[in-house]
Amino acid sequence: MQHQANRPDAGTSLLSNTPVLQPAADNQLLDLQTIARSHQRSSAYGITRQQRPDLETLSRPDLALTLESNHTLFGHARPVMETLYDQIRNTHSMVILSDASGTILHTLGDSDFLAKADRVALGAGGRWSEQLRGTNAIGTALFEQKPTTVHAQEHYLDANRFLTCSAAPIFDHQGKVLGVLDVSGECGSFHKHTMALVRMSAQMIENHLLTGSFPDCITVHFHSRPEFVGTLVEGIASFTLGGRFLAANRSALFQLGLPLGALQSHTFSSLFGVPVSMLSDHYRKAMPGLLALYLHNGIQIHARAEMRLQEQHFQSARDALAEPARTATSAPPAQRITPAAPGPDLQSLDTGDAQMRNVIDKLRKAIGRDIPILITGQTGTGKEWLAQAIHQEMLRRQPAHGAHAGIAPFVAVNCSAIPEHLIEAELFGYDDGAFTGARRKGAVGKIAQAHGGTLFLDEIGDMPLALQARLLRVLQERAVMPLGSNRLIPVAFALVCATNRPLRDMAASHAFREDLYYRINGLQVRLPALRERSDLAQLVDHILARESAGQAPQLAAEVRHLLLSHRWPGNLRQLSNLIRTALAMADGERCVTLQHLPDDFLEEAGALPGRATPMPMSAPAALSLQDNEWSAIERALQAHAGNVSAAAKALGISRNTIYRRIKTRGG
Repeated sequence: MQHQANRPDAGTSLLSNTPVLQPAADNQLLDLQTIARSHQRSSAYGITRQQRPDLETLSRPDLALTLESNHTLFGHARPVMETLYDQIRNTHSMVILSDASGTILHTLGDSDFLAKADRVALGAGGRWSEQLRGTNAIGTALFEQKPTTVHAQEHYLDANRFLTCSAAPIFDHQGKVLGVLDVSGECGSFHKHTMALVRMSAQMIENHLLTGSFPDCITVHFHSRPEFVGTLVEGIASFTLGGRFLAANRSALFQLGLPLGALQSHTFSSLFGVPVSMLSDHYRKAMPGLLALYLHNGIQIHARAEMRLQEQHFQSARDALAEPARTATSAPPAQRITPAAPGPDLQSLDTGDAQMRNVIDKLRKAIGRDIPILITGQTGTGKEWLAQAIHQEMLRRQPAHGAHAGIAPFVAVNCSAIPEHLIEAELFGYDDGAFTGARRKGAVGKIAQAHGGTLFLDEIGDMPLALQARLLRVLQERAVMPLGSNRLIPVAFALVCATNRPLRDMAASHAFREDLYYRINGLQVRLPALRERSDLAQLVDHILARESAGQAPQLAAEVRHLLLSHRWPGNLRQLSNLIRTALAMADGERCVTLQHLPDDFLEEAGALPGRATPMPMSAPAALSLQDNEWSAIERALQAHAGNVSAAAKALGISRNTIYRRIKTRGG
């Protein structure tokens, strides 16, 4: 398992004034800059490279006290460490947990390597801060507060240069560093994928710490894709029993699109658009499924809620009956390729708009001719719907072959919804032993799963540059190589990509690979924004019928007028979510009225109860109304010294409405 060629020679590159780098990715340059800064600090501490390391360790009583003061961290980290060690067993390596000062709390490792590690006090009670040991993964990760790999001669002390170490800091729900998780081994066993496994394990510890932090709370596990709920990439957010926000993990912050400080003023209702009391209604069902909730930006998420009372978990009936949630370090179940669920076809998307008909006509000519398709358009215009329709059209044209006719996978990957350090394994898969050599089972990546069907890469403009090169190679060679493997797997699929970003401009500025741009841009089609379409009335009726399973209630005249006169900044997604919510509020009634529409939409449309329903107006008048509304918001904010809550209360509108207006105005 020799992979040292993947790491630049630190002894050469760091000791000269002009670093000698391989044709390296940006992250390699960042790694070298991190090591260089640490070497400068080590020199400033007065450490010399040849000095003997401090081999003094904590006494047993002092170590016991240190463990006791870190009992929460140790309690949540120990089972993850055991799982992690199962993955690296028999690779001349060890797993290390340190506290926030760099003092080692606990280790697990191969006996032959533990003996060598003891010679440099790399064991329980050893102290590995930068001030004492110079550049090393534990101390440098603590100082930099980011994952750090220190390999061989990158260690400042000569005595430590037989080591290769990958460390990731562990944060609590307030962003405070609690300690470090590290995998160390002999430098000859360096593997480029070790860091990914360490980072995933550290994130798992953080998630365990978060869910165990509050004795009386409601914890929501969520993701925009239902298959990710219960996995390492899920968002986790905790609330008081009354719905006040308490804490969230990093994935939740990413999905919610808000920093931790901003979330402190939010509630379950303001984040997800429904009262916290609806959880009780949902879990009264005999077999409740995942909740369908909507974020403030209109994105649908799927969620599972848990209640913790006096340190006892009360989970839903589904949790009691479901299989255990899969984690990053548990062996994944056998991969199965299943046919895609029937989705919309191209004909169903043709509801009378000339622009959409032009898009559909172009697609019909390209489908089945091995032409990659790039869908552009604003967020919410229905890019995934169109991708599914392209797939269904491809299936319809395939010749029937007995019982297997029409069976082909539709595999969708949202390149912006998967953390960067996981997306490579998600796309390309990994072989047995890909992570530090050992016992972890392999997994089929999304690209291989799409064989024989359609691969849909949504938000491809957010794909990391390093992975763009690998994807280009797959598209050129029509074969994929899983992580940790030396075998190529032939693949054949129809490629559909989507983005709301200006890829041509990004390619020109080297923010997106130009060669990949031209490879995926076989036929580019643009989905018009909803306000640009002439078939809004037909779309309303179409979505109403679809969401009500054919038993569509009537729309009151004022409701239909609001729907047809609104500008729909959230496009089709906003319209679909609104109709779905209105139907739920109507709950079987024959007519959907204003009282069934969400308050934030009524505020946006200027039609809250007690206000006159807006009459049809020309575009200039509509703009004037918006300007007047913004002027009122501006005056209220000035009168209340920028306090959004106070301004919203004075105006009788929600804080979310003010935030939306500020964002619309570019503030």
